[in-house]
Parts: sequence; C-alpha cells; structure tokens
Amino acid sequence: MSSPWLDTPQRYGLVSRALHWGMAAVFAWQFTGMAVRILVGRHPVTAFMVGSHASVGTLLMLLVLLRGAWGLANARRRPRHAPGLLGRLATAGHLLLYAMMLVVPSLALLRASGSGRGLAFFGIPVFSPFEGGPVGWMVAPANAAHGLLAWTLLALVAGHVLMVVVHRWLWRDDVLQRMAGRLSGSASNVQQQRTAA
Repeated sequence: MSSPWLDTPQRYGLVSRALHWGMAAVFAWQFTGMAVRILVGRHPVTAFMVGSHASVGTLLMLLVLLRGAWGLANARRRPRHAPGLLGRLATAGHLLLYAMMLVVPSLALLRASGSGRGLAFFGIPVFSPFEGGPVGWMVAPANAAHGLLAWTLLALVAGHVLMVVVHRWLWRDDVLQRMAGRLSGSASNVQQQRTAA
C-alpha cells in the first residue's frame, strides 16, 4: 500500500496537494491585492494587501523551488499526461506555468536586492538597505517586465482552470480527481469512476 504523502500514477499525494492548493491561495492573495490597488487606489485595504506583496512574493518563490524539487523527486511516480498531441500540449502548458512561477518572483527579488531599499521577509531582513541609489541592471528587468509577466501568468492560470473544467464537464475524465479527489482511491476505483461517468 502506497504512502498518502507520495504521488502515485493514479493521484497526487498529500505533499503535492498541499503545495498546489497552498500556492493557489497565495497567488489569489497576490493578484487580488493588485486588482484592489488598480480598482480602489490609495486606501487602507490596499495598503494592507499590497504591503504584504514583497513578503508573500518571496514566500511564493520558496514554494516554487520546493514544489519543483518535490516534483522532480516524484517524477517517476506521478500521474502521466495523456499520450498524443493533447498530452504534449498539457506538458508544455505545465512547464510554461512553472517557468513563469519562477521568473516572475525572481525578477522582483532581483529588483528588491538592487533597489537600495532592502527587503524584509515578514519582518526578517533579507537584503539590507544601501546608499548610492538603485543598481540599474538589477532594477531594469523587473521594471520592464514583472507586471506584464505577472498578468500573463494569471492568464495562464485561468487557462489551467479552464482546462480543468473541460476535463471535468466535457471530457468527464478523472484529471481533477488526481489533485482534489479522495486519496484512498486505487487504480480499480479510478477505473470504476471513469466507467460511471
């Protein structure tokens, strides 16, 4: 009997699920904060939500690295994409999501380290402030691309959710069950679910 913590070919384990849904919640907080800033402007709610943006972004970067390492450690055990073109497109989509989840916070951290203002992770200093002004080559990439790439990432996440809906309601397969279903399901139970659908 396999451990519920580890991935299997039939479903994702507890660690993968915690990382997936935890990151989804943190991304929702980040994008909601930015949307509130755009819609409301200067406001105490905006200050509260956006004030945590750098710390939460740093947390996201750590979670992306942890999730990537866990995914590599479980690569041979986890569920496979379908064969053929759709499977290759799904693989490419997931790789693009991972790449964007890595690049977007990396650019922000590079800007923070070169800004001269310093960075604290929930009150713990990460980069100390320094005099002499921003370091141009460290600040420029994020100034040019962080926001645009972040909204592009949101569009990719929306596409990811849309495909989950397509799998569940149009194709009626067990893709959602792999990440959100019961952990006790065996391969035979999954096959029974497919037949019942």
